[in-house]
Amino acid sequence: MPHNAIDLFFSGRDAGAGPRIRRRRTAGFVATLAAGLTLTAAPVAQADTVETTIPVGGESFEVAITPDGTHAYVTNPYARRVSVIDTITDTVTGTIEVGGGPYGVTITTDGTRAYVANTSDDTLSVIDTATDTVTDTIDVDPFPFTMSITPDGTRAYVTHRLDHTVSVIDTATRTVTDTIDVGLYPYDVEMTPDGTHAYVTNEGDNSVSVIETASNTVKTTVPVPGAPNGVAINQDGTSAYVASYDAVSVIDTITGTVTGTIDVDGGPNDVAINPEGTRAYVTDSANTVSVIDTITGTVTGTIDVGGNPSGVAITHDGTRAYVTNEGGDTVSVIAIERAPTVAGTPPAGAVGQPYEYAFTLTGQPAPVTKLTLGTLPDGLTLSGDGVLSGTPTTAGQFEFTVTAGNGIGDDANLPVVLDITEEPSDGSLGLLGPLGLLGALGSLVSLGS
Repeated sequence: MPHNAIDLFFSGRDAGAGPRIRRRRTAGFVATLAAGLTLTAAPVAQADTVETTIPVGGESFEVAITPDGTHAYVTNPYARRVSVIDTITDTVTGTIEVGGGPYGVTITTDGTRAYVANTSDDTLSVIDTATDTVTDTIDVDPFPFTMSITPDGTRAYVTHRLDHTVSVIDTATRTVTDTIDVGLYPYDVEMTPDGTHAYVTNEGDNSVSVIETASNTVKTTVPVPGAPNGVAINQDGTSAYVASYDAVSVIDTITGTVTGTIDVDGGPNDVAINPEGTRAYVTDSANTVSVIDTITGTVTGTIDVGGNPSGVAITHDGTRAYVTNEGGDTVSVIAIERAPTVAGTPPAGAVGQPYEYAFTLTGQPAPVTKLTLGTLPDGLTLSGDGVLSGTPTTAGQFEFTVTAGNGIGDDANLPVVLDITEEPSDGSLGLLGPLGLLGALGSLVSLGS
């Protein structure tokens, strides 16, 4: 989420009502952990790559992906619309007219509705994702910016830049039920997976407000360095990642304290966490996405995307990240690297009988399999794509290990035990048929009597 986005949609309001902050680039990478340990490292190459770039025909700011991963919804503020991307074909399949200056967009956990914050006319548009039509418009407080919805879909929490509040929307009645004072110029809001807390970044006073959703009160305020923008919470709800002016801060959600800061070149805008919680993807003003290893707290690489990347969202299966490029009116689709896995239990085979079994492989890039321990049954071979095939020539029990690797993380190893039985008997003896030799002789005796 770029800082200058606030200046785009005032439509006659005081353009100086929000902070305008200049980015600065840092010369290197330094991750500072809470214990005082400082790690310094140069970025290394990543397998994450931009596999396609999608034109959206208008400035693209925020993006949200349906839980089934089939569609992405992108806000286009100047065009007053939302673009709908089919993630199977990675093409824009439609546009939806909404209110003025649409910015934030979020989708309910059941995937049935998308909510869009219209900054210029103080409304939320409710989109039916089955028909891609606006089914309702909700009046809210001035300048709604971003929002997050509780896991049960009953409430939406909306940031309001101008009056430094978060409003609570009852999604059933489509009405504002509460207003919560937070810090100065609230920017983003993210719900914990259990829905008990909402984390709000306050750009104007360098803080994060933690709202307890049961009481709709601010439980604590966490100071963070710089002017915080985007926020994301990992799936187990233990850590919140905050993209600030010159760093990404890691907040322990149990203690409510910053446990580490990670310096990111270019100035972070938005952040998303992969489903495993092992990596954070951060858009920045250097026209790149930085990849953070959340285990080591280090930046492991950067990915070139379009001009002035703004929002980022990751598919629920963790295979791709969608990045909105404000400057290029495009969406970059990143194929996310994933360590390999291999699984399967091959059934028994028989001598002289054709055999084929395909192991289940996952990973990005696609893993290559090989035999690393033991021996295959005579007559069988293992292909690089995990297919065991051929015609066995020797009976016995064979133990071997199938290894899958793709250069990402550790190789995956699968111990296998495969039984090959003797050639099956069909109960016949050549041309004599199912009666066998004794049966044939008995028949001849009967004929001669």
